[in-house]
Amino acid sequence: MTTQATPQEQDYPLSPVPMDQRKSVWSMGLVLLGFTFFTATMWAGGTVGVAFDFSTMLMVLAAGNLLLGIYAAVLGYIAARSGLNTALMSRFTFGEMGSKLSDIILGFTQIGWYAWGTATMAILLVKLTGMPESLTTPLMVLFGFGFCVTAFIGYRGLEWLSRVAVPAMIILVAVSMTMATSDAGGLAGLLAITPSSEMTVAAAITLVFGTFVSGGTQATNWTRFAKSGKTAVIATLLAFFLGNGLMTLIGAFGALVYQQADIVDIMVAQGLATLGILMLFLNLWTTQDNTVYNFAVAGCNLVRTRRRKLVTIVGAGIGTVLAVMGMYQWLIPFLVLLGTFIPPIGGVIMASYFVGYKRQYPNLATTTLPAFNTPGLAAYAIGSAAAYTSPWIAPIVGVLVAAFSYSVVLVVSQAVLERRAMVMGTA
Repeated sequence: MTTQATPQEQDYPLSPVPMDQRKSVWSMGLVLLGFTFFTATMWAGGTVGVAFDFSTMLMVLAAGNLLLGIYAAVLGYIAARSGLNTALMSRFTFGEMGSKLSDIILGFTQIGWYAWGTATMAILLVKLTGMPESLTTPLMVLFGFGFCVTAFIGYRGLEWLSRVAVPAMIILVAVSMTMATSDAGGLAGLLAITPSSEMTVAAAITLVFGTFVSGGTQATNWTRFAKSGKTAVIATLLAFFLGNGLMTLIGAFGALVYQQADIVDIMVAQGLATLGILMLFLNLWTTQDNTVYNFAVAGCNLVRTRRRKLVTIVGAGIGTVLAVMGMYQWLIPFLVLLGTFIPPIGGVIMASYFVGYKRQYPNLATTTLPAFNTPGLAAYAIGSAAAYTSPWIAPIVGVLVAAFSYSVVLVVSQAVLERRAMVMGTA
C-alpha cells in the first residue's frame, strides 16, 4: 500500500511554508548564491566588457545588478511574509485559471535554461577532454537526469550541494581573477584597454538585468523559506547583486584580458584546464538543480498536484530532450524573450500585494478566487507590450508599467466601491 507524500516531503508546492520550517539567512544565501553562479551570466558580462572602457563597464554592471537585486528582493520580501512562491502568488494576481499563464511562461523559461546548461556541460566536457564527439548525446542524457538529483530531494538537497560548491567556486574564481589582473598588467593595464565593440548603456543594463530576471522572479521558491522579510531581502541582495554581479564581472574581465567571457575558457587560457572542468561542473550543477526545482514548483501549480518529485523528473526529461535537439544554439533569442515577458509578472504581483491586499494575503486554502482576474491579466499584457516596444531598459519598463497599470485599476476600483457604498447608505 502506497501513501501520499506529505507537503513537507514535497517542499510545500501548493501551500505556505510554516514558520517551523523556515531557514536562516546563511542557509538561504548559500542556496541563492549557488543559483546565481551561472555560466551564461558570464557571457552577458563578456559582451558588456568589450563594449566599454573599464570604469564605464563597472558602472553598467553595478547598475544592472543593483536593479536586478532590488527587483528580486522585493519579491523575496513578499514571499517571506506570505510563505508563498511566485506560482501561488499569481493566483491572487491573475486568478485560479489565469495563474496558469505565469506557470507556463516561468516553467518554459526555466526548463529552457535547464536544457541549455545540460547541453553546455556535455559539449564543453567533450571539447576540453578530447573525448569522441559521439559521446556528446549520451553525456547530455547523463547530466540531464544527474543534475536533478539534489532538486528531487528538495531544499535540503540544494543546501547540501551549495555548502560544498559555493566556497569552492569562490576560491577558484579568486585564483583565476588574480592571475587575470596580473596578466593584464594590473589596474593600470585594465584602464588602458579600449573597447572593441559598441553598445548603448541602456542596452547593456538590459542585458545584465534580463539575463537572470527569470531566476529573480522565481527566487521566491527559496525566499518563502526565510524566517523574516529582512532575512529574505538580505539573502536575495547577497545573491543577485553581489553573486550575479561577480559572475558578470568575471565575464567582463575575461573578455577584456583574454577575449574569452566564460570562466572555463579563461582557466584553460591560464593553464588551469582541470580546475576549469571542476568549475564548470560545480557552476552548472548548482544552477541546474535550482532551475529544474523552479520548473517543478510552477508545474505543480499548473496541474494542481503536490507530487513535486515526479514533476521534477518530468522536467529533467523535457530538458534533456531539448538539449539533444540543440538548445545550445538558442541562447540569445531566449534571453530577449526572458527580458521582455517575465518582469511584468513580478510587477503585477508587487502591485497586487502592496496596493490590492495591503501587505496581507488571505488564507489561500479558504479563499475563493475568480477563474480569471481580468485587471491583473490586462496589466501584465500592457507591461509586456511596453517592454517589447521600449527603446529604454525594457525589463524595468515592463515591471514599472505593469505595476502602475494594476495599481491604478485597484485604486480606482476601490474608490468606485466606496462611493457606491456611500450612495447606497444615504439612499
